[in-house]
Amino acid sequence: MRAVSGRQKQVVIIGGGPGGYESALVAAQLGAQVTIIEDDGLGGAAVLTDCVPSKALIATSDFMSRFATAGRLGVGFEGTEEDQHAEANVDQVNHRIVDLAKAQSTDIRAQLESVGVRVRQGRGRLLGNGRVAAELSSGQAGVSGKAGATGGTEEYDADVILVATGCKPRIMDTAVPDGERILTWQQIYDLTELPEHLIVVGSGVTGAELAHAYLGLDCEVTLVSSRDRVLPGEDADAATVIENVFRRHGMKVLNRSRMQSVRREGDGVVVTLEDGREVSGSHALLAVGSVPQTKGIGLEEAGVELSTSGHIVVDRVSRTSAQGVYAAGDCTGVLPLASVAAMQGRIAMAHSLGDAVAPLNLRGVCANIFTDPEIATVGYSQADVEEGRIEARVVTLPLSTNPRAKMRNIRDGFVKLFARPGSNTIVGGVVVAPQASELIYPIGLAVQNRLTVDQLANTFSVYPSMTGSIAEAARRLHSHDV
Repeated sequence: MRAVSGRQKQVVIIGGGPGGYESALVAAQLGAQVTIIEDDGLGGAAVLTDCVPSKALIATSDFMSRFATAGRLGVGFEGTEEDQHAEANVDQVNHRIVDLAKAQSTDIRAQLESVGVRVRQGRGRLLGNGRVAAELSSGQAGVSGKAGATGGTEEYDADVILVATGCKPRIMDTAVPDGERILTWQQIYDLTELPEHLIVVGSGVTGAELAHAYLGLDCEVTLVSSRDRVLPGEDADAATVIENVFRRHGMKVLNRSRMQSVRREGDGVVVTLEDGREVSGSHALLAVGSVPQTKGIGLEEAGVELSTSGHIVVDRVSRTSAQGVYAAGDCTGVLPLASVAAMQGRIAMAHSLGDAVAPLNLRGVCANIFTDPEIATVGYSQADVEEGRIEARVVTLPLSTNPRAKMRNIRDGFVKLFARPGSNTIVGGVVVAPQASELIYPIGLAVQNRLTVDQLANTFSVYPSMTGSIAEAARRLHSHDV
């Protein structure tokens, strides 16, 4: 990256999640004076209450689940007791997760401050005409302006403003969280005891991941899904594998069952479905979507266009409708992934500060669902092929034939590749496997760089390895007609 020439640019970033702190690092590297305003803590929800904590919880669950399958590998426990088993202490688990998230947030602050970024804790608001106000939390050093119930206010002139305020859990009038028995995904780390029976409402990514996590921690879990299958937005073959695994491990999955309300009843909860059925449990976890945090921060007054859902409208270089104002992350509604938020923020800073920039390419985004097995995807999908958005040849290779999978007792999963006829370029892929988040990367490289199936197939893979199935799938897509 090249440094910004001329007068030092002033950059103000509202929001310290991946879209905010990644863009701050880029702007500082390009020579700008950067101020970042964050209310809850650096790293935002991704680090403090969402991605990092939930994946840490899932990692704990997966580790515990290994004990249940150890016998298939010839591994047992010494001793004579009949009831030897692993048990999770959720209070200790949650303390570890919270400490881990805080440590990550502290590391982010240290990284930002090491490159000269000015960090302010508080709420940011656009004032229009390139000005931003920060209502600071109490105890902030160097506070100027009118003091109030908070730590006072500061105002900044900005050549570039980036809004990265993220989203928060959607709350329904008929299912209001109480933080004790009815919980959002941000409140589960306050639990001191494992739920006896957790009812997860919503079978999208968040619902499926957390249902899997608590099932692995030996909780009884019921998953309420309003659609025909879990993970309705994902590859149908992959979602079917996950649902079958859920059921095989004892989860009760209620398909085509839309939640009407959730209420407390004694020491438990009751979830009422629209068809009149009631499901009773000890706790309910609400995973019914999210809403952007775009209200009350001066966006409309500054001329920033919002969609009907309240998301900030941006183009492929993260510009909003207001001059000098950019936006990144979940508040834009582009794709709710930390990696996309970070890329949007980096693109915004490169564009605004005169560095070389390539517009956001969503076809190159690798995404992952952290169930067991995981589901990783990149590029065009099976639905794109079936609905005529792209013409592609498809090969699916089950992992049951992979020698490394046999060694690891992996029975569920597959590799799926999509290639354009004629050119044989790889345009998409799906991996369903343990650590699919790692296995998708070579396919992501192929999609991003328009590699052909032969280029992927002729790249050496280790034997035996899981990646061998990716190379084999590519070989099966080889065409003599190229």
